[in-house]
Amino acid sequence: MKISLFQGILFGIFGLAALVGLFVFATYTSNNGNANAVGTVVIWGTLPKAGMESALAAATRADQSLKSVSYVQKDPSSLPSDLAAAIATGNAPDLVLASQEQLRTLAKFITPIDLSTLPVRTFTSAFLEGGSIFTAPGGYYGVPFLVDPLVLFSNRSILSSSGIAQPPTTWEALVGLVPKIAELTPTRQVTRGLIALGTYDNVHNARGILSALFLQQGVPLSSYAASGVLSASLGVTAQTSGLPHGPPVVGFYTQFTDPSKVSYTWNASLPNSQQAFLAGDLALYLGYISEARFLHAANPNLNFDVAFLPQPATASIKSAYGLMYAFMMPRGAKNAPGAYQAAILLANQAAQAAVAASTGLAPAALAELATTPADPIAAIGYAEALYTRGWLSPAPAATDAVFSGMIGDVISGRSSLETALASAERSLNALLQQ
Repeated sequence: MKISLFQGILFGIFGLAALVGLFVFATYTSNNGNANAVGTVVIWGTLPKAGMESALAAATRADQSLKSVSYVQKDPSSLPSDLAAAIATGNAPDLVLASQEQLRTLAKFITPIDLSTLPVRTFTSAFLEGGSIFTAPGGYYGVPFLVDPLVLFSNRSILSSSGIAQPPTTWEALVGLVPKIAELTPTRQVTRGLIALGTYDNVHNARGILSALFLQQGVPLSSYAASGVLSASLGVTAQTSGLPHGPPVVGFYTQFTDPSKVSYTWNASLPNSQQAFLAGDLALYLGYISEARFLHAANPNLNFDVAFLPQPATASIKSAYGLMYAFMMPRGAKNAPGAYQAAILLANQAAQAAVAASTGLAPAALAELATTPADPIAAIGYAEALYTRGWLSPAPAATDAVFSGMIGDVISGRSSLETALASAERSLNALLQQ
């Protein structure tokens, strides 16, 4: 059959298109299905650079496909604006590593992972329950990576010299230790405290501590309405089971700074609680498990131990607060397939043990959490990570401003518990709906 010039040109175009399509399909399949095709992946994250670089080096020794994955540490406060500028100029990283505390401010820059790529069954079988906070409409905002649970640090020397063999396991037992440990001058100045609670600005991790207390009382802090709108929920109104749960939380927290109460052990004139613990002036300190290495390095002579976060005496189910870190893919990522592959490789059991050991955090993979590490501090982190939760909050600095104002109004007497709590709830609602 004789082919005209027009037909020849048309067949040539179709043939070229077929070749291009075949090349694109082969390249896409290779990058998605081949674990050796991760390629160059740049991660922006809020975790310390030294720990993450060590973690990546350890993971690369186990899997060479991660050799071109690099990490850039970012200031948590500037990460959203830095990411917005990078996307606008075509210089977005391939992955963003951040905790749920920044999810609300980052979500508009993130491309969710579709359920066809990461099904619900796969997600729930692979990752701890708290990781579900990264659920997005039709998928997930990120792949859970590490968990930093809030735990109880104790000065063993102070406890033992006071005749106390073990740190308290309940909040009620903790209150009972104040008279045994706290040392006060005749003018009620605190020279040695039991624990830093009651104020806000000089309590390291106050945001996390208050979050834990609310969550342990069944107060969600934020929740989605039937309309899909996220709103604050601080337990201001009565629950179906009886009295509102919010006021007792704030009342419990603020009692430790009331000089008229037996639980008085802290006040606003004292230094930052982390520094007080390092100086040996505080028997107990509430901090994240990742702080263990810092405390040891900052004061090698400090005789401290790590225990689980105290629970309410009547609690039948344990609950804790922590920072849950996940890999999220920003809009404009140059190597999205490779980025997803890198996130999956770093979140699987083969890499999680090495990554957790390098960073001092707990893994997010259930398969690795099922093991018990030899390091006793890591063992606490692993066990508590299983029941660690979080909440969708405004930006950390904005949440701090609201919580600080609430606590300040109560301890100064400017507002009642109920009034301060209601005001804080309104402020959080306004922030969440911006």
